[in-house]
Amino acid sequence: MYLADLQANILRWVWRLRREPTTLIVDLLQPVLWLILFGHLFTFATAGLGLHVSYLTFMTAGVVVMTVFNAALAGGLEIMFDRESGMLRRLMVTPMHRSTLLAGRFLFVVLIGLAQVMVILGAGRLLGVPLHEGFVGLLLVLLFDTLLGTGIATLSLVLAFRLRNHGPFYTIIGFVSLPLTFISTALAPLHTMSGWLRTLAGLNPLTYAIDAVRSIVLQHAAVSGIVHLGIYLLIFDGLCLIIGVSVFRRALY
Repeated sequence: MYLADLQANILRWVWRLRREPTTLIVDLLQPVLWLILFGHLFTFATAGLGLHVSYLTFMTAGVVVMTVFNAALAGGLEIMFDRESGMLRRLMVTPMHRSTLLAGRFLFVVLIGLAQVMVILGAGRLLGVPLHEGFVGLLLVLLFDTLLGTGIATLSLVLAFRLRNHGPFYTIIGFVSLPLTFISTALAPLHTMSGWLRTLAGLNPLTYAIDAVRSIVLQHAAVSGIVHLGIYLLIFDGLCLIIGVSVFRRALY
């Protein structure tokens, strides 16, 4: 019964997306445009960063992770709209398990983010960006993206229940997305940053996900070299889930 309710909630978002093909196309193509435009725009401007690969190859990991981050960060917005329209309240009085209302949205957001990652990696491959370890490397990239997306999507759903309306939601998304991009290794290596920025980047979960993905994209990543990155992300996810469970319990029950 629970799995049927979960499937129904996921299909609800799939059907909504199918009615908006333009949104789907833009969501898939926008990260590819970022990769192409920024990767070639800064090719010569980043000569002093000490990179041993093209800047396009270097920033592929950043684009991959930032795509998942942005998708997860906006994931709670539709739940906010359901709250405002009264749809969420109507769904909550149905016989379905209430937790599937959130779990379905959560899984849908993560899956959409991973689909975007596949498109980016495919485009990167056509542009000459390698993916070492083949299929195993792809699975590792998807794993670390999922770890990051889990925590961010949970926080986004928390905002959907804690904020009064979607106005502040848009404000928060706009406020945190760009700064967190720069306070990470998405666009530049950690050693090129000033001291205070390097410290902040070291606390940013995006940095850990990007470094893990980059090590897989740029070189044959050793398990020992990425395990600690995964542990950090698991701790981050655990903290987000603790916050989320507390908020969701009060909101749904």
